[in-house]
Amino acid sequence: MPSNDSLIDGLRDLGILYDEAVEAAMRRVDRMAFVDRRYRREAYYDRPLPTDFGQTISAPHMVAIMTQHLSVMPGMKVLEIGAGSGYQAAVLSEIVGMDGEVHAVERLPELASAAKQSLAAYSNVKVHVGNGVLGLRSEAPFDRIIVSAAAQLVPPALLDQLAEGGRMVIPLGHGAAQRLTLVEKMAGHAKKTDLECTCVFVPLVG
Repeated sequence: MPSNDSLIDGLRDLGILYDEAVEAAMRRVDRMAFVDRRYRREAYYDRPLPTDFGQTISAPHMVAIMTQHLSVMPGMKVLEIGAGSGYQAAVLSEIVGMDGEVHAVERLPELASAAKQSLAAYSNVKVHVGNGVLGLRSEAPFDRIIVSAAAQLVPPALLDQLAEGGRMVIPLGHGAAQRLTLVEKMAGHAKKTDLECTCVFVPLVG
């Protein structure tokens, strides 16, 4: 019978999940708690699943890959663009701990409301309704930014709100598939690294 632990074991055995802190966080976050009732039998399989509002909850392997490249540390302040079901925010919450903060921005009020309910036990997470392209200036700067939607270019507002020396992980590209990209802010400029990972995300809509 599949379980959250068997899901994480599989990612680790494949070499996808190699960071101990990320592995521990993903073990503590039960993916089923963030999956729509209709798809709970599939919660522990490594695949994206639909939400009620036309979005998806990312496949666990993508959550692992993005979180590992983000290099989150305890006590950090993290911005997530595209709160979705709240699963990614919950994983980040476990890593930053009670001395850290996770702010998740979601443009769809209904989805934001559902994410807030799913994240009710995570007191260091706040879900905001807003335009992800514009980030969350009232809470900036952020040590880390993770973008769970695809953009053609790095949104200038997000780079501006990223702390000096900070890291952002974002899917970039045109068409049906994108390339996962690491953005590091150095002297106010973006240093971009192609992470050689093809991915498929919904578009980042302003």
